[in-house]
Parts: sequence; structure tokens; C-alpha cells
Amino acid sequence: MPRAGLTALSVTEAGAALVDEVGFQNLSMGLVAERLGVKTPALYKHVTSQADLAHRIAVLAMGEFADAIRDAIQGRAGSDALAAGAQAMRAYVREHPGRYAAGDAASRPTGPDDPIIPAVERVIASWAAMLRGYHLDPGQEIHALRMLRSVLHGFSTLEAAGGFQIDASVDDSFTWMIDFLDRGLRDITTSSAPAS
Repeated sequence: MPRAGLTALSVTEAGAALVDEVGFQNLSMGLVAERLGVKTPALYKHVTSQADLAHRIAVLAMGEFADAIRDAIQGRAGSDALAAGAQAMRAYVREHPGRYAAGDAASRPTGPDDPIIPAVERVIASWAAMLRGYHLDPGQEIHALRMLRSVLHGFSTLEAAGGFQIDASVDDSFTWMIDFLDRGLRDITTSSAPAS
């Protein structure tokens, strides 16, 4: 029996749950319809295409992702904020690999009102908040943000894909990496401080 009360949000949430299970690359309208107990054409009353659904999943994921980091670093600064935010990102990618992949694959905004814009801005603001306690020079902040995104994205997606096969603790490697980043960020801050 078809499920009543479908909305764009309920279709998006079903798609998000599905891609976490089967992988973002395996998203299909047929699988989402099957999950919701409806025929595929019923979905098109709520989303215009599979690309539209993928974009909606990306927006949902980026909002959740930003919230996870924000909540983890609340009331923290410096190395504590860096470690807590990094662990939150790692956990989100592990728990929601399909959603994270959707957000990572999101295409350029479709226009100035595209909801992906504020969602991505929230993620960037969360990463910036992780770095705030280091008091970086404004000219260095963009480099630090890019470094942080690259390192955390690489580690988290490799781990989620089972990419670490050497018999050593992945948790220890992650802690070592965060300590290394912390020392580097503190060194930059110290070396760029004006001499007294």
C-alpha cells in the first residue's frame, strides 16, 4: 500500500538514508520509491529529477555536517576545538558516508537562491570556528581552512572506504595527525606574532 503524506523533505530524507546504506553512486529514483512504498512516478510530484534529489540530499547533509561540528566545538578553543571538530567530522563521515559524498559532489549553485550556498557557508563557518583560537593572521586563514579541509576529508573518506589496512591503530593515527596540525598552527601563530 502506498505511503501517504509524501513531501519533498520526506523523499529527501529517504534518499539520504538510502545513500548511507548503498553509496551515493548507487542512488536511483526506483530504489527511493521502493523504500517509500510508492511507484517511481509518485516521487516526481515532490522532486523534479534524480539530480534534484541528489542536490537536496547534499543540502541536507551540509546542514547536518555543519551542526555536528558546531555542536562539538561549542565552548572550546584552540587545540580542544580542533580535536573536537575533527572528531565530529570523522564521525559524521563514518556514520553518513553517502550523505557526505552527496555534499562533496554537490555541483556549483544553480543560482543566488540555491540553498546549497548557505549550507556550505555554515560548514566553512564551522571550520573557521575550529581555528579561531589560534588567532591566525587573516591572510593565512584561507590557507589553514584549505589545509584543514584537505587533511580531514582525506583521512575521513579513506577510513570510511576501508583504506587503512596496515595493522596499527587508526585512532592513534588520527590523534597523531591532529596533534601535528595543532603544533603547526601554534607555530604559525607564534612565528607571525610581532616582536616585543
